[in-house]
Amino acid sequence: MAVKAAPGPQERRFAAYIEDLAEAAEHADRKQPLKHYCTGLLLPGERKSIEPMAGRLAPHNVGRMHQSLHHLVADAAWSDEAVLDAALNRVLPAMLERGPVVAWVVDDTGFPKKGQHSVGVTRQYCGQVGKQENCRVAVSLSVTTETSSMPVAFRLYLPEVWANDRERRKKTGVPAEVAFQTKPEIALQQIRRARERGIPEGIVLADAGYGTDTGFRTEITKMELPYVMGIMSTVTVWKPGEGPKPPNDYKGTGRPPRLLQRDGKHRPVSVKQLAQSLPEESWKTVVWRQGVKQKLRSRFAALRVRPAHRDYWRAEPYPEEWLLIEWPKGEAEPTKYWLSTLPADLSLAELVRIAKHRWVIERDYQELKQELGLGHFEGRGWRGFHHHATLCIAAYGFLVAERNRFSPSAYVGHLRLPATEIPADYRPRGSPAPGTP
Repeated sequence: MAVKAAPGPQERRFAAYIEDLAEAAEHADRKQPLKHYCTGLLLPGERKSIEPMAGRLAPHNVGRMHQSLHHLVADAAWSDEAVLDAALNRVLPAMLERGPVVAWVVDDTGFPKKGQHSVGVTRQYCGQVGKQENCRVAVSLSVTTETSSMPVAFRLYLPEVWANDRERRKKTGVPAEVAFQTKPEIALQQIRRARERGIPEGIVLADAGYGTDTGFRTEITKMELPYVMGIMSTVTVWKPGEGPKPPNDYKGTGRPPRLLQRDGKHRPVSVKQLAQSLPEESWKTVVWRQGVKQKLRSRFAALRVRPAHRDYWRAEPYPEEWLLIEWPKGEAEPTKYWLSTLPADLSLAELVRIAKHRWVIERDYQELKQELGLGHFEGRGWRGFHHHATLCIAAYGFLVAERNRFSPSAYVGHLRLPATEIPADYRPRGSPAPGTP
């Protein structure tokens, strides 16, 4: 009779980690299914939806395992926030051992989807394909150090056409308290909870989908959080050293004028116009990090400017902040723009490095989608979509914590059931037969 090997250090760490997640699911009946689900996400296999995972976890009793996993994800009313918090309690200390928190990164990710019945699906911009597509989109907040990152909040964006459709809301189980919110509004909600949660604060980074929203930037400033955010080329600012005119002189009747002024000769310009007017000596080549094959570099200019969006409705001008512009050599015009409230004495190199720090989370979503099946959930409901995403992120969190021993993509699949539990000739449903190209 074969002697079962004692679990190694890594397996013991995983057992302790997964036990914490199971405890956060609150009900005793959910513990084992949750452990199975997270293990299934980490096992080898191209498809991480419920049926293929059930086949890999219990090849001799697929039906029972399928039912257990489906109930956990589609029906059971456990808290996504509680499970993510339990994961973060273990992952964040491991991240902080390698360096302090650098940033809180706001992002959204798209999931192409056919049909119109899955919750949140409509024709909208999908970053995964880079164009308008039938898809659903989720907003996330990630905490990053210099070398690692972890999503700490994840929520489906519910388009207005869905938020106002009672029948579709009912069919997909959208909670009554979920009203229409823009993506920046969802992100602000996630940031406020992260602060309440006591997560070490960082610089807020976001792309132009968020940074162009003046209200979003204003709310971040009210929280006293610095930011570096992408903006569109059409955003208007005052040229360096300029600003709106003060209110008109009081003429002695009525209320004293208090709104800022502009006229035909004294007006702000778009950041694109300002960039194109800069002299050649304004542009400096900056290297911000080592890429896979070579150092990443480009040309940048940085100016202190005042944002101008609707400041004619304000009594005080916006404070000065950084306008960072990237114009790579060989390009006909600038390619990227950022606004930032980082200190005025910051060097150009440091400003660029922080603006480019968002790349850290790109590998998260690449691995979450390709290795852990973030987009593989096949159900249509609100609860199932979020429960599946939560468990994917929680399972990924263990890989983040283990990054000093294995890269996440290298470690996926190293957790395995004893070989005797999986027949040598077992093939998940839909997989090619042996020898088939």
